[in-house]
Amino acid sequence: MKKFLLASIFILVTLIGSAQEIKYGVRGALNISNLDFDPDSTFENKHRNGFAFAGFVEFGFSEELSLHTELQWSAEGGKDESIRADYLHLPIMLKLSVSDRLSFGAGPQISLKTWKNNDAFSTFAFSGVVGAEYMITSELFVDARFSYGLSNILDEDFTDAEAKNHVMQFGFGIKI
Repeated sequence: MKKFLLASIFILVTLIGSAQEIKYGVRGALNISNLDFDPDSTFENKHRNGFAFAGFVEFGFSEELSLHTELQWSAEGGKDESIRADYLHLPIMLKLSVSDRLSFGAGPQISLKTWKNNDAFSTFAFSGVVGAEYMITSELFVDARFSYGLSNILDEDFTDAEAKNHVMQFGFGIKI
């Protein structure tokens, strides 16, 4: 894992150093999230509606290819108070533009739990993210993303069950 992280950081620094165009911006989104339990939960597990807010930097390598990094706060988990968890996310998405207005992206997301009232959740989580972005103007955009947890978000000291977060986001933002 350490070798993978070091290699990823090296590649990221190399790619950022070769960026031709850098854009900054802010983004807000509506979240629809829930947890997938293994084994299935014994209580009613309903989705949670929440919000996400972020600042981002996009490093353009060409007109078609860019690297999107973001620092995002997001309200996630289930509807029940006991299975809610808020996170500070760091998604790193490679984006491919298929036209002047439409692009698709995918990549990993590292998360840090910020809700301290629920000790049953582990501190860190790892997810995969895919999404699409449509530019309304040269600065304003709308997007949709789906992230699915790749790691168990429940602390192994509290329970033998596993849970993975999945979130659908519908966002709006501005690029400067």
